[in-house]
Amino acid sequence: MRIAGLIGVAAVAAACSHSVGGDAEPSASVTPTPPGTTTTTTTAAAPSTPRPAAAAPGKSASLDEVIRWIEAGTPADPGTYHVAFRDGVSTRLGDDIAFTAPSGPPNSNTSCITDAALDNGALTCLLDLTSPPPRPPDGEGVWKPGWIEFPGASLLVGALRGDPGPFVKGNGPDLAPGQSLMFGDDRCRSDAAGLFCVNYAHRSAMWISAEGIVPFGCLQPAAPPPGNGAMFSC
Repeated sequence: MRIAGLIGVAAVAAACSHSVGGDAEPSASVTPTPPGTTTTTTTAAAPSTPRPAAAAPGKSASLDEVIRWIEAGTPADPGTYHVAFRDGVSTRLGDDIAFTAPSGPPNSNTSCITDAALDNGALTCLLDLTSPPPRPPDGEGVWKPGWIEFPGASLLVGALRGDPGPFVKGNGPDLAPGQSLMFGDDRCRSDAAGLFCVNYAHRSAMWISAEGIVPFGCLQPAAPPPGNGAMFSC
């Protein structure tokens, strides 16, 4: 009987050792990891920071690089650019478009317009060049060194003009830097460094700014026709 009493006291003491303040604390259960199982620890991902916009292509860029960069621009609504403004008067352009983009230096712009009446369907742009081509010796008219015609198969720089051409209708709305505009076979992207345009039909492109004119793709230097200052041709 004495031995049985000692066993009972030991059992009561063991039960009391698992409680503090009256209630017993539950013991944590551990689930064994099966052999060959890899345990992974998940951590919160660091917040992503937006990537800066890619820089405009340089003079030595390939045509594909220029096209990819132009296409990466934010698409603008073409319907916004079927109008031109001059002296407070707006002119609807039908299927033609007109827009104004930066040309490099502060407060300097490039004005561009299309005219379905032109046989070559060129995009015509006008800007001020810091180093313009010289006036050609032949021909008459007002020398416009920053007159650009880009029908795709060629790129003409400078022209002797007797009239304002399609710009008689005025200038188009602003195409903000970073925006791209698709029209016909062309797509243009505005940038602080100037205007980049590609003609998909001829796989040619141009970069025009106050600093000069850069051709891409099949465009190569060629003898300009009478009345023009410089020419690139496919």
